[in-house]
Amino acid sequence: MSAYASILATIEFAVMVGAGIGCTLAAAWIVRHGERRRTDRWLAVVALGLTAVWSLLHAALGPDTRASGLTEIARNLAWFALLYAMFANDGRHASLRPVRPVILALVFVELLQLALMAIETRMAVGPDQIAMALQVSALFRILVAVGVLVCLHNLLVGASLTLQQAMRWTVAGTGIFWTVELNAHLLAYVGGPSVADLALVRGVVAGLVAILLAFGATQASRSMTLQPSRRVTFQSLSVFVLGAYLFAMVAGARALSWVGGEWSVVLQTGFVFLACSAALLVLPSRSLRNRLRVTVTKHLFRHRYDYRTEWLRFNETIAIGDEPGRPLEVRAVKALADITESPGGILLLPDEEGRFRYAAEWGWPQAEVPSDPIPEGTALSMAQQSFVFDLDALRGLPGGEEFELPEWLIDLPKAWALVPLLNSEKLAGIVILARPPVARRLDWEDFDLLRVAGRQIAIHLAEQSSQEALMEAGRFDDFSRRIAFVMHDIKNLASQLSLLSRNAEKHADNPEFRADMLVTLRSSSEKLNGLLSRLGRYGSGKGEPCQSIDLARLAQDVAERMRGLHPLSVVPSGPVLIEGQKAALDQAITHLVQNAIEASQPNVPVQLCVSDDGIRGVLEIIDAGTGMSAQFVRTNLFRPFTTSKENGFGIGAYEARELVRAMGGRVDVESKEGLGSRFSISFPLSSVADVFGSGTAQMSKVA
Repeated sequence: MSAYASILATIEFAVMVGAGIGCTLAAAWIVRHGERRRTDRWLAVVALGLTAVWSLLHAALGPDTRASGLTEIARNLAWFALLYAMFANDGRHASLRPVRPVILALVFVELLQLALMAIETRMAVGPDQIAMALQVSALFRILVAVGVLVCLHNLLVGASLTLQQAMRWTVAGTGIFWTVELNAHLLAYVGGPSVADLALVRGVVAGLVAILLAFGATQASRSMTLQPSRRVTFQSLSVFVLGAYLFAMVAGARALSWVGGEWSVVLQTGFVFLACSAALLVLPSRSLRNRLRVTVTKHLFRHRYDYRTEWLRFNETIAIGDEPGRPLEVRAVKALADITESPGGILLLPDEEGRFRYAAEWGWPQAEVPSDPIPEGTALSMAQQSFVFDLDALRGLPGGEEFELPEWLIDLPKAWALVPLLNSEKLAGIVILARPPVARRLDWEDFDLLRVAGRQIAIHLAEQSSQEALMEAGRFDDFSRRIAFVMHDIKNLASQLSLLSRNAEKHADNPEFRADMLVTLRSSSEKLNGLLSRLGRYGSGKGEPCQSIDLARLAQDVAERMRGLHPLSVVPSGPVLIEGQKAALDQAITHLVQNAIEASQPNVPVQLCVSDDGIRGVLEIIDAGTGMSAQFVRTNLFRPFTTSKENGFGIGAYEARELVRAMGGRVDVESKEGLGSRFSISFPLSSVADVFGSGTAQMSKVA
């Protein structure tokens, strides 16, 4: 025996042993996990078991022994019984009586193999008779294989959908097994390789069939479908096309070398040049790739779209897009156009009067959109019907429908589809998609997916509109707050001037009063000028820079300025230096002093006390007025626009606290009804702030 024959025999032995083991494991799997209601369960176990015995005897004794022949006959009979049991799964073995004679005929033909074996054993025959017996045996096996395949065909054609789902893997395994058997015996009959020479192929197929039968016997196989990834499919197809191209090049070049004679080199070179040129011209074509994608999707997949991939891409485009800073309107058009591979699109949005206007475009800059692109009746119909409109059909092509299509869209052949953006049955916008490179008619999948995507885009546009409205309302609120603070300051100045004018009638002859009046008037003028300068500063976060302020001196200045309005007393104190904005702190102290004056009796003084504890400087404003309850202090005192005063604005205390907080200070309140109130303004001392080296912002954290 040659080395090649020895290696081949070893491989055949290993394959047949592996097939026997595989059939045994598959039979054990069916016994343990097979669906118990199926009538073919145990017959599948018997068929696989006998196939395993045949494979092992084939490997151990060889294909030409009596034991291998008898086992093969028993194996085939078991497969016939399994075939009949498949019909019994649907209850048709009783009604389809012609099945029984066919199965019996197959059994009879298979048993004729025993007669052939007896003739070979008992009669002295020569080589010619042996060859004839082998041909007759192959013919019988061909008839059997054809009969089994015909029965399988009739089983699938007449079976119910439920039976087809339940038995498709078992039928597939049985069909593969007998197709290989048919080809093996057919080759042996026409004088090709003998059945023994094809042992390698038969062993591999036996192992594959065992896997199919084991899987088909379980309940899970009913819902199992082959769903290859679209990306894998397209990549595999690309590899197949590339392989076919390379094979064609090699085959063509080889053929030219055979027939070209002396010109073979020239012909080969020219052929390779033309083939490479054609590949460079055709393969990069986007139109060709699109056509190929459409063809593959149409014929290989159940649905046109991979909905998971489309949804992920849609959301990524809406949320981020491929260019930073691109407006949502443009991203929305692109997200919708990518679904149908449209090269561009136009977005129309309603204005304040409800008329649709041009809002954005993507990939369609040359489109000329009129000022009133969509008639009111058309928009109303789109909102009511919530359809995606095929513009080709609306232009009067076969299958068109009556619809009021604008004239400019009729004259725009690039316009392909009209997608309504519906939000709560309200038309929030319209997208006009351009015709894709590969022309096709819109179908139900396009309509459904575009309609759902359009609703999602409408939600995003409505959310953006709400955000813009909220920002605009915030700007108006900021403006209202500015006006409220301005009115409060003006009210305080008006109150001071009114009180000053009343006191002037009584004390106009007093030189000290006149001096105080001039100071008050000068201060009021400065306050008005300061008010005008601060008017544009409210809410902007900008203000004068922080500087060192003597809190005691500032309290004295406020007292001198307002002494003409009400009795004020300042407890003497040395310099108390803090960091802050002098004008803002003066305004905060003035607010609190004004509140204390308004809460006090005319002749009861308001005290201003300044002190420091080595870390913080404190200014206390003390009055013996009406006081406030603990609940009012906790819930209403610093709430803007809430006040217990008649004709008050309720923002004086709030503004004072916010001004102090902005400079790193703190406002504390102690009050009792009928006894009065104590407002304390405290700041870190400048010396402590210098130690920390971060000014009042850092000191607010230390406090």
